[in-house]
Amino acid sequence: MAKLPGFAAGQLSVQDASAQLAAQLLGARAGERVLDACAAPGGKTGALLEAAGGELRLTAADSDAQRLAQVADNLLRLKRDAQLVCADLSAEPAWWDGQPYDRILLDAPCSGTGVIRRHPDIKLLRRPGHWGAGGNQHALLRRLFALLRPVAGCCMSPAPCCQRKMRHWSGGSWPRRRRPAACRCRLRRRCGRIAPLCRRLPDAPGRSGRGDGFYYASLTRR
Repeated sequence: MAKLPGFAAGQLSVQDASAQLAAQLLGARAGERVLDACAAPGGKTGALLEAAGGELRLTAADSDAQRLAQVADNLLRLKRDAQLVCADLSAEPAWWDGQPYDRILLDAPCSGTGVIRRHPDIKLLRRPGHWGAGGNQHALLRRLFALLRPVAGCCMSPAPCCQRKMRHWSGGSWPRRRRPAACRCRLRRRCGRIAPLCRRLPDAPGRSGRGDGFYYASLTRR
């Protein structure tokens, strides 16, 4: 990538199409306070800063100090600024200043099967123990949800969904008798369809066009 004209000068970045869509769906706007959780190596961090169209108060956090250094390198190359935090985001947030975030992007650890088109050996190497990331995802979601600013309405780029019907979210270990202060936003796919959740399946190995496999979901704290 370093050999690409303009790459070293920060004029362009290389990122999978599905990963780029995550920053677009978050819809962060200039002036907002945003947390990029599990940010390393920083591809989505740069995409968020560039898509906002202005100054964004962005915090990029990750539990791996070495990989967080890659985020710093990317920001330096792009000539962008963000606060970098090295912390276990599933634990008590001692690093947090108490000010809620307008938006949080959580790219939680997973089995990695979404990149099977680029790493076809995954289907041979994955074992039952590799599917245990779901528990950590739930811990991350519960912890970071408390850092999100409550809102009266619900908007999701590229189209507001305040007036559309919302469905309550009561997944995980939340008892159904206690309705959580959350709802699932509807995401607009590129094809124009509206769905509460959005999934992109990966291309077949050796092919390109659709990109890696990704699963997107939007929660709003009410």
